[in-house]
Amino acid sequence: MAPGQAPGNPIPAMRTYPPVEHPVVVIGPQYLAQYPVELAVNDFKVSDINGTLVFRVQFKLSSINRLFLKDAAGNTLVNLRKKIMTMHPRWEAFRGESKEENDLLFTAKKSKLSQSKTEVDVFLGNNKGEVPDFKVKEGYSKSSRCILLRDSNTMIAQVHGGHTLAIMPNVDYAFIVALLVVILDGIKANDHREGAALKGINGVIDGFASSA
Repeated sequence: MAPGQAPGNPIPAMRTYPPVEHPVVVIGPQYLAQYPVELAVNDFKVSDINGTLVFRVQFKLSSINRLFLKDAAGNTLVNLRKKIMTMHPRWEAFRGESKEENDLLFTAKKSKLSQSKTEVDVFLGNNKGEVPDFKVKEGYSKSSRCILLRDSNTMIAQVHGGHTLAIMPNVDYAFIVALLVVILDGIKANDHREGAALKGINGVIDGFASSA
């Protein structure tokens, strides 16, 4: 019995998050951690729980539909391109600043099999089939999302309020941050349709302008 604990008073259980069966690597194995990772997004600067800058997202004024995920040293890890002049708008993520097909890391687009306006299917660059490698589904609120492994219930990360990330062990957290750009875009679009704006998303959009 813990000191000071009343007899018969149970100790609250602690939730544990076992690692996924196999490491999830998209951008690089250096972004794997053996423990749950929590990241906060503020003006598109991504920091850990100690406030240390880990990533930042920037865009160029000449191409507002192209975003760049950079590490703390300013190296470009991924560039994301939003393709809107197609039958099915999508985001494409390429390694570094490349636009070459062989550097395509993943493609994200609205799920065809869901009635939800915010559910997203994510296909890795070498996946030419119809079954996504990851799915993004709406969580308990309009601004929360769960990122799942394929069509399973294995959760690899959660987004809370559009500005907090909880990432499971052995999951590429740089990939999850890149995917957050797509998730925020979907939340923002959905809110516009409903005539409401999330404060967290507004902060992100304002951050685009301030970081340019």
